[in-house]
Order: sequence, then C-alpha cells, then structure tokens
Amino acid sequence: MRQHGIAGVSARTIAAAAGVNQALVFYHFGSVDDLLAAACRAGTAERVASWSGRLAGVRSLRELLEVGRALHAEERTSGNVSVLAQMLAGAQTEERLVAPTADALRIWVDEIEAVLRRLLTGSPFAEVADVPGLARAVSAAFVGLELYDGVDAAGAERAMAALDQLGVLIEIVDELGPVTRQLLQRKITKATRRP
Repeated sequence: MRQHGIAGVSARTIAAAAGVNQALVFYHFGSVDDLLAAACRAGTAERVASWSGRLAGVRSLRELLEVGRALHAEERTSGNVSVLAQMLAGAQTEERLVAPTADALRIWVDEIEAVLRRLLTGSPFAEVADVPGLARAVSAAFVGLELYDGVDAAGAERAMAALDQLGVLIEIVDELGPVTRQLLQRKITKATRRP
C-alpha cells in the first residue's frame, strides 16, 4: 500500500512484491481485502508491542503527549500514517475492511486506556472522566493529527501545543493542596451530577 496505494493493491502487485504466485494470496487469505485486514491487525499489534514499554513508563499526560509526538514522527517516516489513512478510507466503502481497521485501532485504544487509567488514579478528574471514551478521543485525535499533518504541518503542531497546555492545566490541578482539591472535587461532583 505504501508503494501503490490501496487502489493499486491487487493480488498481482502483492504476489510480485512477495515473489510468489498470486494464487497463494487467495489460498491463504481468501481475498486481497482479507490479506490487507490481516496485515493491518498484525502490523498494528507489532507497533503497539514495540511502544508498550515506553507507554508503561509514562508518568503524566504531558509525557504521554511526548511519547505520542515520537510515535507520530516514527509512524510518518515509516509510511504507516499513509497506510492507516488508506485503510480508513477503504473502510468507508468496503465493508470487509471496517471490522479489521476498527480492531487495529482498538489495539491502540486499549493500550492508551491502560495508561490513562493509571495516570488519572487519584486525580480530581478521575470521577468525571470516561476513561474508555477518553482513550478513544485521544486515539481519534492522534489519527486526525497524523492525517492533518500531511496537509498543514504548522496547524498540526499548534494542535499538539494546545494538547500540551491541557496537560499543564491538569498537572497544576493535581498539585493543588488537599483543601483546594476537596473543593474542586465537590465542584466537579456537583457539575457532573445528572438532574
């Protein structure tokens, strides 16, 4: 997909790249879409595994953003951003790509959710935060920023800087004294109570 784009991927181009007979694509995977789905899942699992140690060491939301920046740079250099964009675009019209593309994204979401759960434990934001939803929002934001960066690098950098500012705000709140934290906690509880 990096070389030909999703529209140019066929059993013939895959077989030529692998140096095998194109019938093997259908024998092992059933279709080109099924092969792309398997490659997407396997590639994502491999990338998440390579970053999981670094994510496990993250101690703040700002550090998570730093890891996200490094990951973004590596994914762009390797061509993975382009592959993801093509899988997402292909999933809009090809039903067989929807589930595997969502599954691949879920691998990242699960990893980010674990980090967020750990980081938000004890924070006044823990009560109000829907951590699974937040993990999806973070993942979607990074996918969007990766795609946005391809057309407006300066705009993507400003968006990253804005996320960093939110991280600073959360750090400040987390460092407040116990009385102030209790007041904030009450305000959050009151604001999030459903009528």
